[in-house]
Amino acid sequence: MSRALLVAVPLLLVACGGGGAKTGPDAGKPGPAGAPPPPVVRGAATADAGAGPALPPLKPMEYTENDFAESDRNRDPFRSYASIFAEQGKRTTTNQRTVLLSQYAIDELRLVAIVTGGDYPRAMLVDPTKKGWVVRKGDFIGRPEVVHVGGANGADYQLNWRVDRVRDGDIVLTREDPVQQSAAPVTRVIPLRTEPEEARTN
Repeated sequence: MSRALLVAVPLLLVACGGGGAKTGPDAGKPGPAGAPPPPVVRGAATADAGAGPALPPLKPMEYTENDFAESDRNRDPFRSYASIFAEQGKRTTTNQRTVLLSQYAIDELRLVAIVTGGDYPRAMLVDPTKKGWVVRKGDFIGRPEVVHVGGANGADYQLNWRVDRVRDGDIVLTREDPVQQSAAPVTRVIPLRTEPEEARTN
């Protein structure tokens, strides 16, 4: 009975050690060539643990007409602003002098009366609305002419007609250019129109 027990114990030890880790001189050596590595099993719980909580679905964007209206906060990317900068670069000097009948051209005014007595001769001009205006020497009258100087970034200034003389049968207008002071003033004469001439014209 003791002899059978001594034979069975070594066999049991060999059977149990075959599936375990290698020991002895073969420990650390790779297995036979072509043997696949043991599969790695990832549990479903491990994959779901790193995903985090589920996000709610995104709501669709809603737009109104105000979202497409151009404003300081909402500019049209395709709009050209070249004209705005051009208008800013174009500067017009304001006229500081008083000008009579500035809305009418000289050709639209008619000289109908002259008063030469006294120290200050006067004349009466009639505009297209039949309204009379009394002018004296030194008065600026008529629609100004706008002149541009200085290229694209220059400025505009105005030239006005001025009553230079009031004579018996007409008035003499002059216009000077302050930029071209060496040039002679431009002169224009408005003759007195008598009643027969007014009747033929009308």
